[in-house]
Amino acid sequence: MRHGDDQWFDVVKWTLFVMLNAEELGISSKTIDDAMKSNQPEIRRLLGVEGNFGEQLGLSKDWVVRIIRQVGNYGEVFDRNVGAGSKLGISRGPQSLVDQGRHSIRSTSSV
Repeated sequence: MRHGDDQWFDVVKWTLFVMLNAEELGISSKTIDDAMKSNQPEIRRLLGVEGNFGEQLGLSKDWVVRIIRQVGNYGEVFDRNVGAGSKLGISRGPQSLVDQGRHSIRSTSSV
């Protein structure tokens, strides 16, 4: 990533965070359409149905939906590229979700 490009750094960082959050909330490329109809405020904000999270990053409101629909949540990406669904077959181990033993890397700062 280019040195000094703080806006791009924020987009990359928050892309990882939203992919992890989507997995934690049970949102995947297969369930994204149902998730868009959710009444849960956390899901609605994450997916851009409510709030202006994407706009704060200079992105569209549906940027998270497009990421999840096209590449999946963190677990889907891990599985496909290095996990059980790949030739490598690596276990999630320390890359598992918090409720499966991983320490949270969610940021507590706001955008």
